[in-house]
Amino acid sequence: MSDLMAEKITIVEDLYKSREPVLEMKAIYFMSPTSKCVEAFIGDFKSKPKYKSAYVYFTDYLPDDLFNNMKLSCGKYIRVCKEINISFLPQEAQVYTFDNPGAFQSIYSSHSQDRRKTLESLADQLVTLCATLDEYPGVRYKKDGNMENAETLAKLVDDKLSIHYELDDGGKRKGKTQAQLLIVDRGFDPVSPILHELTYQAMAYDLIEINEDTYKYKANNGAEKQALLNENDMLWVKLRHRHIAEVTEEIPKLVKEISASKNKQPDAKITISNLSQMMKKMPAFRKQMSEKTVHLQLAEDCMKHYSKNVEKLCKAEQDLAVGSDVDGVKVKDPMRTLLPVLLHPYSIPDKIRAVLLYIFSLNGTTEENLNKLIQHVKIEDQREYILNWKQLGVPIITVPSFFPRKSSRRDRSQEQTYNLSRWTPVIKDVMEDAVENKLDTREWPHQSECPAAWNGSGAVSARQKHKPSSQDERRGARLIIFVIGGVTYSEMRCAYEVTQAVKSCEVIIGSSHILTPASILDDIKALSKAPMETFTLTIDERSNA
Repeated sequence: MSDLMAEKITIVEDLYKSREPVLEMKAIYFMSPTSKCVEAFIGDFKSKPKYKSAYVYFTDYLPDDLFNNMKLSCGKYIRVCKEINISFLPQEAQVYTFDNPGAFQSIYSSHSQDRRKTLESLADQLVTLCATLDEYPGVRYKKDGNMENAETLAKLVDDKLSIHYELDDGGKRKGKTQAQLLIVDRGFDPVSPILHELTYQAMAYDLIEINEDTYKYKANNGAEKQALLNENDMLWVKLRHRHIAEVTEEIPKLVKEISASKNKQPDAKITISNLSQMMKKMPAFRKQMSEKTVHLQLAEDCMKHYSKNVEKLCKAEQDLAVGSDVDGVKVKDPMRTLLPVLLHPYSIPDKIRAVLLYIFSLNGTTEENLNKLIQHVKIEDQREYILNWKQLGVPIITVPSFFPRKSSRRDRSQEQTYNLSRWTPVIKDVMEDAVENKLDTREWPHQSECPAAWNGSGAVSARQKHKPSSQDERRGARLIIFVIGGVTYSEMRCAYEVTQAVKSCEVIIGSSHILTPASILDDIKALSKAPMETFTLTIDERSNA
């Protein structure tokens, strides 16, 4: 609100609520291009105007019928009417979402009656994202014999992009820019949403209760405190993709540097209590120290969970996910890896995650074996946590096979990794292949009829005459990824890692919403729920007489 006040905007009100007229003031309307919004706007001016004039901004394309209705009803009061194409949330510097977790049920539930409508809505939002970035990308999708969502969405987006740029350029078609949009269904990598991650951001959102990016904790004096984990917290931005082992080393070092600068003993043991005393004596450093305190506390909370259960779980999970142990020896019998997890008193959700990783490692299991696993975990009445993955196109029950089909992965045996963090999300392979122009066109067909010849350096084929635009000269190429059904924090991290490694290509990733292991398990289970039925209650008043 303070930012708005600085721009001389003194009142912010809800469009749908009753408001007093302020005839001497101009009003800025920021709204979605829906009939409900337009009707509410017209109501402000049709009979008795509430404001001197209106400056109207829509988040997306406004249909002609709604525009004409506005024009006829109250056109003389409208000073500005613009479509600003921002029907998405810039979650982070390289991450966007559509803030629509309900899209998961609409797309994957067998009871869904609005799958097509949801995909249409996602396509509209993707177009506004591209328009905001001033990109007209070549569109590709991951081909999947079991699922058609990616192909359907790719066609919708490509058609809508074509219409959008024809409209924007007054009928003159805008040429493709040096960008690619890759669309992929969530089922292409079921492992990453389930695995225990040990990088700071992913680990925190998995193990700690963080709602709407707000971390709540108790201060040393017992007072309830909270901190917002976002781009304004520079320490969070610096540490969020680092391994927890590095984070727990880094934060105390930063604290000691600050305390040393105030003539404190740098070698003293850093605790929450010490920090509290330090902050009282250093007013000038209070904000800086507060930031460090939050992350010292958050890292400590993560490590408590790690030491209690997660460390032991991670070895089995990594072996199942990667298919080999720390020494690179292939896991020949995944059941031997899984069994200790089932016999240990881990929580039911942790056991479900391990069972899923076992099934994913085999590309499906027999119905007999699955029933035994469900009995082991004691979820006979909650088997949907496992069975419903088939609705994402993930094999769960299959016929026995000595040669289970597994997609080939990039060789990362020479990369330095932590023993309990050997798994790399599949999307990172996709990003690197796309940047190097190595994506197989049979697996990743081009939706666009004339896709831009593209690679991560921004170079084009010698056969395609391409005049570099001012945008091309400013930067290299841009790779935009959209994951249908939710994106994980580990996949978000990959976008930054690939961008940092390549430098000439910016990778942006997003989805309808961001997943945690707990949220996707709940979403998977809910796929079995039928839509709520409605009943009409008729009361015979004569019976009450």
